[in-house]
Amino acid sequence: MTTTYSPRPARHAVAPAGRRSPAALVLALCWAGAAGAVALWWQDTGAVVGRADWLLGAGRIAGLLCGYSCALLVGLMARVPVLERGVGSDRVARWHAALGRYTVCLLAVHVALVLWGYAVQARTGVLGETATVVLTYPDMLKGTVGGAVLLAVGVLSVRAVRRSVRYETWYHLHLLTYLAVFLAFWHQLALGADFAAHPAARAFWYGLYGSAAAAVLWYRLAAPLRLNLRHRLRVHRVVPEAPGVVSVIVTGERLPELAARAGQFLRWRFLAPGLRWTASPYSLSTAPRPDLLRITVKAVGGHSAALARLRPGTRVWAEGPYGALTADRRTRQKVLLLAGGVGVTPLRALFESLPAGPGDLTLVYRARTAEDLALRGELEAIARSRGARLHYLLNQAGGRSPRLTAQALRGWLPDVAGHDVYLCGPPGMAAASYEALRAAGVPARRIHHESFEL
Repeated sequence: MTTTYSPRPARHAVAPAGRRSPAALVLALCWAGAAGAVALWWQDTGAVVGRADWLLGAGRIAGLLCGYSCALLVGLMARVPVLERGVGSDRVARWHAALGRYTVCLLAVHVALVLWGYAVQARTGVLGETATVVLTYPDMLKGTVGGAVLLAVGVLSVRAVRRSVRYETWYHLHLLTYLAVFLAFWHQLALGADFAAHPAARAFWYGLYGSAAAAVLWYRLAAPLRLNLRHRLRVHRVVPEAPGVVSVIVTGERLPELAARAGQFLRWRFLAPGLRWTASPYSLSTAPRPDLLRITVKAVGGHSAALARLRPGTRVWAEGPYGALTADRRTRQKVLLLAGGVGVTPLRALFESLPAGPGDLTLVYRARTAEDLALRGELEAIARSRGARLHYLLNQAGGRSPRLTAQALRGWLPDVAGHDVYLCGPPGMAAASYEALRAAGVPARRIHHESFEL
C-alpha cells in the first residue's frame, strides 16, 4: 500500500465550550481517603497515656497514611484514561512524584516511631527491639523487604541521582515499586490493629488495593496488547524535516478506532535493534488521519537519534493516546499557540485542526535559527489557507536569545488577555512564557500547558 502525506486543513466550526478538568474532584477524593485513614485510627484508639502510646499512635497514623499512599501511587502509575486525558499526563506524573516523596517520608516516620515505641514499651534498646520485631512478628520480613525496596526506589528517584543513571535503568528499577507495595500489603493486614478489629476496614483495604491492581493489569497490560493486535502499526517512512529533526510516518489498520486527538501523544516502542526496550512519549505532529499517524522527533539522545535510521516496515508497539492538550481545554474563540523547539509538534496539529475563523488563530514559534524551524513549510501553508497569524521568534545576531515579554505579546495581539493559550516547549522557555502571559493579563486557567518532562 502506498501512502502519501500532504497537509490539508479540516473544515472548521464554532469553538466549543471548554471541558472542565476533573483534577479538583480527583484531589478531593484522595484527601477524603486520607482523612478516612486517620479516622480509622481515631475510632480504634482509646486513651493515649505515656510516651510509648504517643510514639506508637503517631507511628500507626504514619503507617496508615503510607499504606493508603502506596495504593494511590500504583493507581497513578496505571495510566487511567480519565487521568491521562482529563487531568493531563504531565500533571499526573508530578502528582506521582510528589506522592512518592511523601510516601517514603511517611514510611521512614512509621518505622522509626513504631520501633522506638516498642523499645520504650519493652524497656529495651531500639536495635534489640528491631531484631525482635523483624524476626518474630508475622509477615514482618515481607514488610521489611517491601519497605527497603520502596526506600531504594525513593533514593533512585531523587533528581540528582536520577540524572546520573540512564533513563531505561531508572525506569525498570522504578517498576520494583509494584513488588514493594505487594509485600507491604500483607504486612499491613497482618499487623495493622485497625484492620484486625474492623472487617469493614479490611474489606475497604482489599477493595482499594484490588482496584489499583486491576487498573494496572488492564491499562498497562491488557489495553496496550489489545491496541497493538488490532491496529498492527508499522513504520511507513522517515522524512528529514530540519537539522537533527525527522518525521516518522506510521500506518496501521482501523486507525480511526484509536480515537487519537490533535495535541495528544502516544508512547512509542519501535521493534528495531537498540530501540525495542524503550518506550518514549512523542506527540502527534499532524491531526490523525484515517490512514496514518505522524510524529516529529528531534535528536537529543541516542534513542531519538536512532529513529532517523528506521526502515519501512518496522513493527511499532504503541500505548495511548494520552495527554490533555486538546481542543477540549478551549474556552475562547481566539487562540494563541506558543511553541518552543520541537514543542511545535502538538501545536502544529492543533494549528491545523482547531476550529477558528480568519484572524482568530495565532502561532508563535521560538527557535534558535531559521534552519531549526521544523515543519516550516507546512505551518506557512496552514496559515495561508486558514487566514491565521504565524510569527517566528529567532535568536538575534551573535546568538543572543530574545525574550518573550508581555510587551511583545501585546504588540502581536493587543487583545492577548482575551485568548486561550496553548503552550509547549522546553522547561525554561515554558516558564518564561508563562510569566509573560500572566503579565500580559492572561488568566492562569486559560494557559494550557503540557511539559516535556514526564
